[in-house]
Amino acid sequence: MLLALTVVAVLLSSASAFGVVPSCRPSSTTALHLFGGLKGAFGNDDSLGKQENAGIKGGPKFNDKVTFNKKAIKAIPGQKVSRVAAAARVKITYSCKKGDCGTCEMMMNGRVVKACQATIPTGKCDMQTF
Repeated sequence: MLLALTVVAVLLSSASAFGVVPSCRPSSTTALHLFGGLKGAFGNDDSLGKQENAGIKGGPKFNDKVTFNKKAIKAIPGQKVSRVAAAARVKITYSCKKGDCGTCEMMMNGRVVKACQATIPTGKCDMQTF
């Protein structure tokens, strides 16, 4: 350890003897002008005006005329009946979830449908489980 400190001291003294002074400060990248071209890159952001929300304007359109086992619920037209039933905490038995087995059959507006394949219509919808 003492030998290493001696070597460093000799190197520093010889470097200063030749006019070379080592710098302990790290050099800055901005001093090299690497990012000088990006100085005004975002200067026009304020001139674009107020940004609008990129999402759906006004939100989804709900169908308030949906009942599930005589319980009124809100659903979005085109949404799967299986998801609406899960949100309303209505128990439906599923097996394949592809529409092949018929385990999830239920009544929708007087017709037998499979809950895993059927979607919520835009008008009145009355659903009953078996």
